Amino acid sequence: MTKMSRISKDEYYLNIAEAVVARGTCLRRNFGSVIVKDDQIISTGYVGSPRGVENCCDKGTCLRQDQNIPRGERYELCLRIHSECNAIIHASREQMLGSTLYLVGIEKSTGKFVENTQPCAMCKRMIVNAGISKVVVRDGLDLRTVDVESFLRDESIKGTCGY
Repeated sequence: MTKMSRISKDEYYLNIAEAVVARGTCLRRNFGSVIVKDDQIISTGYVGSPRGVENCCDKGTCLRQDQNIPRGERYELCLRIHSECNAIIHASREQMLGSTLYLVGIEKSTGKFVENTQPCAMCKRMIVNAGISKVVVRDGLDLRTVDVESFLRDESIKGTCGY
């Protein structure tokens, strides 16, 4: 009998986050998030406009893209809600205490993973406040684990730099 190899739990949840990306509505890049605690999925989230607001993919235009605004800048011009935020608002804080957030990003233009993926400064604040203890990110074929405590020392959370 041949022993079957299995993917790790981190890879399993990152694969689910990657599937969640497919619901994203951004014309630039889409992210998928999965919040897991005690091997149970608590919540998922993808990039999209608030309920009742037309999505960029339906309008066929993106203001930040049209103005060539770089990644990590001028979020106030964007209607979309980040995947991390969407996942957080759909779960209770009690459920999220000590949980892990899995995050995957895909570039719309290339279909490749977003390099150096990490939550923006606002999402970092929400992750800290939600009680999530770590973030696992897929960077290409590699995965990276980030201790949320490091966000408290991160300059982007203090508003002194972008991401």
